[in-house]
Amino acid sequence: MAENRGVVYVAQGRVEVQAIPFPKLDNPAGKKIEHGVILKVISTNICGSDQHMVRGRTTAASGLVLGHEITGEVIEIGKDVETLKKGDLVSVPFNVACGRCRTCKEQHTGVCLSVNPARAGGAYGYVDMGGWIGGQAEYVMVPYADFNLLRFPDKDRAMAKITDLTCLSDILPTGFHGAVTAGVGPGSTVYVAGAGPVGLAAAASARLLGAAVVIVGDVNPLRLVHARKVGFETVDLSQDATLADQIAAILGDAEVDCAIDCVGFEARGHGHDGSQVEAPATVLNSLMEITRAAGRIGIPGLYVTDDPGAVDSAAKRGSLSIRLGLGWAKSHSFHTGQTPVMKYNRQLMQAILWDRLNIADIVGVQVISLDQAPSGYGEFDAGAPKKFVIDPHGALAA
Repeated sequence: MAENRGVVYVAQGRVEVQAIPFPKLDNPAGKKIEHGVILKVISTNICGSDQHMVRGRTTAASGLVLGHEITGEVIEIGKDVETLKKGDLVSVPFNVACGRCRTCKEQHTGVCLSVNPARAGGAYGYVDMGGWIGGQAEYVMVPYADFNLLRFPDKDRAMAKITDLTCLSDILPTGFHGAVTAGVGPGSTVYVAGAGPVGLAAAASARLLGAAVVIVGDVNPLRLVHARKVGFETVDLSQDATLADQIAAILGDAEVDCAIDCVGFEARGHGHDGSQVEAPATVLNSLMEITRAAGRIGIPGLYVTDDPGAVDSAAKRGSLSIRLGLGWAKSHSFHTGQTPVMKYNRQLMQAILWDRLNIADIVGVQVISLDQAPSGYGEFDAGAPKKFVIDPHGALAA
């Protein structure tokens, strides 16, 4: 039996690299499937969404193999797979999707109706998302491979840009989805809440879509320094000046055309003493304040139905104190939910391959080994302005 190792959630604040079973062409219920492939993982990334689980902010159980951002090489193929062959280098959308149900046929692959018995939508290595084993590992199984996988047309050319292409599995399409659903277009003024990797991916996407100016807000000074370094305007939300005042100082106007929430439910506001306090609706409320009338707000930031570590009983059920009346009065449009990665990843692949988007530099990719994953989780959780990319087999280092 071939060996495999992966990053496993052990307890709140703790992950370990452990021996895990080598993948089989089986679904989470143990049923044999022939529409899947087994991948040798070439790169797999640590995501902010993983951190929510590791911080104990979800109902994730100990023993969960983490990782939903996966790029790999096909090494085994089910007999029903027709469009892939061994040796193909592929990007794996973090959405597990069947390609057969109503929502998949409508390109809403983030809410596939077939891959998760608990609710719509599946993902690898994530709580309540169908039980699919995560890909922060040496090897992983991907179901419905003909539908899900994006094959890179030239393997050598793809490996030359692998630190960019690894972002296609989640953060780049997620940021792009946020920008598209916020209505970003040529000449737009855009505010992005959050200077983490998804926020920077959204900012880069807004620039790709023709925005005139992109402003990124955060409380982390290191992340703001990095955001300015890669060409974005910034606002420091730890300062006394209001968000509207800081935007007005940049634009000459306290409102923007489009806003994108790349923070989600663990957002933090500030007390009168300057301390950070958790305020899970603070980002959404601030975006309504600074988005123009009839503007749109994209919400790719994660919100959950159950949050054991929330600040109050309502937030523990995903019930937040959102100023919906303000959004209604300003005729705002909101777009939420898991990003349908397949809707965008092919076009974004071309943007990378043809040098239109240096996303690895923008999000601060840092390559680490599989054994360094626990320390990568720790640095990322501490707010390092980096996107940690795990290299399980040393392929990127080579």
